[in-house]
Amino acid sequence: MNAEKGRPEPVQPPRGAATTHSERAWGSNPESLSKPEQTAQELCGLLADFLQRKHWLMASAESCTGGLIAGACTDLAGSSNWFERGFVTYSNEAKTGMLGVDAALIAQHGAVSEPVARAMAEGALVHSRAQVSVAVTGIAGPTGGSAAKPVGTVWFGWCVQGQVTSEVRRFDGDRATVRAAAVRHALRRLLALALAA
Repeated sequence: MNAEKGRPEPVQPPRGAATTHSERAWGSNPESLSKPEQTAQELCGLLADFLQRKHWLMASAESCTGGLIAGACTDLAGSSNWFERGFVTYSNEAKTGMLGVDAALIAQHGAVSEPVARAMAEGALVHSRAQVSVAVTGIAGPTGGSAAKPVGTVWFGWCVQGQVTSEVRRFDGDRATVRAAAVRHALRRLLALALAA
C-alpha cells in the first residue's frame, strides 16, 4: 500500500507482455506524439498507452465540457485500467461539494478563472486515486459572456504528480465547437505535461 493517500501499489504487467507500437515509440521522441491536428480519440489512445506504461490513473473535473472529456476517455475499451473517475461540476455548489473548491475563491474570482481551474485540478486528485488530472471551466455560449470573459473563454488546470499548471484559451465557434476544442486542448496538454514529468 502506498502511504500517500492510501493508494494501492501499481500492478506490474506480466513478464513477456506484448509491447505495442505506441509503447515502443515513447523512447524516441515522445513529444512528437502529441500534435495539434489529432482528434480526441487519438489523444485518448496515446494517453491510454502512456498512463498504463507509467501505472498512473487519470481523473477529470469538468464544468463547461459537461463530461465530454470523461466520455472521450471511456469510449476506449479497457479505459478502466487508466481512467479512474470523472467529476461533472457544472454548478458552483458542485465545485465546492465534490472537489473542495473554496466558495470564497469562486466568489472572489468567478467560476471561470485561473484560481478555480487550479483548485478543481487539485481537488480531482485529492478526491480520487489518480496521479494526473485535468480541469476545465469556461463559457461555451451562446450566452453568459462578458467584456472581461467573452464567450469561448476557457480556463484549464492540469495536475501531474502534484504539480499544477494552468492556462486560458479563447475558442471561436458555436457552443459545440467551443466544447469540442476545449476537450482536445485539455487532452493534448495533459499528454504533453505527463510526458514531461
